[in-house]
Amino acid sequence: MFAGLGTTALVALAACSSTDSSAGGSGSPASGGTLRVGALGQPSKIEQDPHQTLSNDSDFLITSLVFDALTVPGTDPNVAPRLASEWVQLDDLRKWKFTIADGASFHDGTPVTSDDVVWSMRRLREIAGETKVPVASAQDIVADGPNAVIITTASPNRELPLLLRLMTFTVKKDTTDFTAPVGTGPFKLESYRDGNARLIRNENWHGGTPLLEAIEVTRFDSTTAMANAVIAGQIDLASNVGAVAGRTADGRGELTVVRRSNDVVIPIVMRTSDGPFADPRVREALRLAVDRDAMVKQVTSGYGTIANDVLGTGDPTYDSSLGQRSREIDRAKQLLAEANFDTGQTYTLFTKEEAAGEVDSAKLFATQAAEIGVKIDVVTQDANVFYDDTWLKAPLYTANWGTNDSVIFFASKTMYSGTKWNESGFKDPEFDAAYLEALSAADDTTYQAASKKLQEIQYDRGGYLVWGMADGVDVASSKVQGLPQLGGYGRVQLEKAWLSS
Repeated sequence: MFAGLGTTALVALAACSSTDSSAGGSGSPASGGTLRVGALGQPSKIEQDPHQTLSNDSDFLITSLVFDALTVPGTDPNVAPRLASEWVQLDDLRKWKFTIADGASFHDGTPVTSDDVVWSMRRLREIAGETKVPVASAQDIVADGPNAVIITTASPNRELPLLLRLMTFTVKKDTTDFTAPVGTGPFKLESYRDGNARLIRNENWHGGTPLLEAIEVTRFDSTTAMANAVIAGQIDLASNVGAVAGRTADGRGELTVVRRSNDVVIPIVMRTSDGPFADPRVREALRLAVDRDAMVKQVTSGYGTIANDVLGTGDPTYDSSLGQRSREIDRAKQLLAEANFDTGQTYTLFTKEEAAGEVDSAKLFATQAAEIGVKIDVVTQDANVFYDDTWLKAPLYTANWGTNDSVIFFASKTMYSGTKWNESGFKDPEFDAAYLEALSAADDTTYQAASKKLQEIQYDRGGYLVWGMADGVDVASSKVQGLPQLGGYGRVQLEKAWLSS
């Protein structure tokens, strides 16, 4: 986690974590075979451009196998090398130097250069803004010789390697057409149609030749269809298929259930800047209305844990000393009365069928909120409509994030007042100050204190109702070995998977 580790120590630890993150299997790893993977994806959100928003699990999986990001999730620390073999913070604490891995090349044999990385990072910054690349302008990303890049942040930022995880896919300089992508990753795209793909291994991948000969990715519209396919033997791996499928598969000798803790968070977002939930007393009332145990049991079928309205429960700095919020109906009603909240209206809670259990969580929350006098109508939208019309705008909606191992990650992406993805319209000077203090911390003690402050503010007056954490649940044929066990986005790291006979 902490950038205070020296570069050599950081990379060595990360290299060890990449080994520990895969599920063990019987026998020695074998080369060959095709892994058939199912992943969720809506046809309206299909995207092949690696620098655009990848809402579909299927697209994110394909992209992560074809392209390399600079860094990826790890175990301890929770950032590991990928296209960047090492990184170091320079004397000017706004500057980081990332070195390209030895032997890194594109699928056509062309070596990866710093010009490719600079062009890719600048393009990502121009498309997604500071949310994905926290620099003031694209010109703050420059080459440092043929195999290194220097990134200058607007202020000291000790967590830049973590904040760049899986966001920074490198493409060939000047590439804008990705119908036949040429990446640097462990697999090459052989064919693609309507979100479905066949990929073949990259024999010359700088990270080592993958064991699998090929991976076939099939896009599924629903977890039910994907679960049926793995049970019927039509696919070998149902990725992030959810708790119901896990319960169904549990005990079947021909199937393996992989559980990844701190995997998916499905918070309820309450707009803080204006509208009916702007009063922090109203937001606290809604948090006190929730029966968290019931949410975990019913929404995740018990494949999860209760949470405490703070994002980043897998962070080493997570503050477990905050009082665990529990259900207090009378106190919730009192807060609504003090805030003069209009209980005569019906409020819309928007949701979408994206993460497993997301719609169910919205419906159960609406039932629970009715007990404090808040009437909620749940509206399920197509994902395309949701992201165009609702996300970042509506007073009340569900979100989902396939990671939850870093407090600072969420502060950067969703709560800092300068982020493009401020989901709750949260603009809090004290929070911003703590965020900047965390990034500029010269030692771990200062960093941990700032992280604790960020969590306290979220808990007291933030815009998220974080009722629980859902385990990531994959269901696989028992012949599939070496699957990643990291929570969140680490699930796409399939380069070490293999098939037993």
